[in-house]
Amino acid sequence: MEPRKRPEYVLEVLADPTCVKDVVRGILHTIFFHRYFPSMRPSSLEVLDLTLPVVADPELETLIDTRVGQLVRQLSSTSSPSGGSRGELGVRFFEKHRRKASGLGGWLTGTGKSEEEVCWEVWKLKITLTTPRTETGRSHLGLQLHGRD
Repeated sequence: MEPRKRPEYVLEVLADPTCVKDVVRGILHTIFFHRYFPSMRPSSLEVLDLTLPVVADPELETLIDTRVGQLVRQLSSTSSPSGGSRGELGVRFFEKHRRKASGLGGWLTGTGKSEEEVCWEVWKLKITLTTPRTETGRSHLGLQLHGRD
């Protein structure tokens, strides 16, 4: 039986440098909210006039804030005056599977009951910073960010 191919989702994010941190945090919190299995008390986050779900877990919030901070530093260190700085952030979800014994060898060596982590879903965020040069460009970007093209 052939192993099942894990789903991979790619999100292209176009953001202004002033709001990129909040936008990426909001996306990551939304992804984790829908993949977080322990019972929890949901919370929310306001980003660009949208209310997004948040997992209120201090460890997860620290991890998200750390990774987003690293991404923002990378984007700001490579940004040019005309904008267009790009970065990527990935999220992979794993589950533990019991590794099947490979004949007598696994039984004899005691490796028949070991576990392996198997990735079951991948998310890639491809972030592009853009700085509109004119007021028309700013309003067009605002419409794109708010989903009104």
